[in-house]
Amino acid sequence: QVQLVESGGGLVQAGGSLRLSCAASGRAISSYSMGWFRQAPGKEREFVAKISSNGGYLDYLDSVKGRFTISRDNAKNTVYLSMNSLKPEDTAVYYCAAGGYAELSLRRANYWGQGTQVTVSS
Repeated sequence: QVQLVESGGGLVQAGGSLRLSCAASGRAISSYSMGWFRQAPGKEREFVAKISSNGGYLDYLDSVKGRFTISRDNAKNTVYLSMNSLKPEDTAVYYCAAGGYAELSLRRANYWGQGTQVTVSS
């Protein structure tokens, strides 16, 4: 089993930045691709970004390309999401997940975190 705990969310003004962290425990995440997802009130959970197990492959939601960066440190068993130029429409609960690289784009994962709130004020 893998336990995932997100942190780093908060309230930020439009144009600001945040860095989310996802710390894993229970077993190493080095064999998993990792992803970030978000869910705004009244909307379905959507894929935001993913990174392959060795960090060699990345993919992003079109609306966050150039603003968000996903990275991982397998030695620390942690995944990050750096978010710049934040917009009010980025407001959501952000979740990290571990699973297969292709499956993550389909919002399928073996493990999910509990989420961290990101609120961007205008």
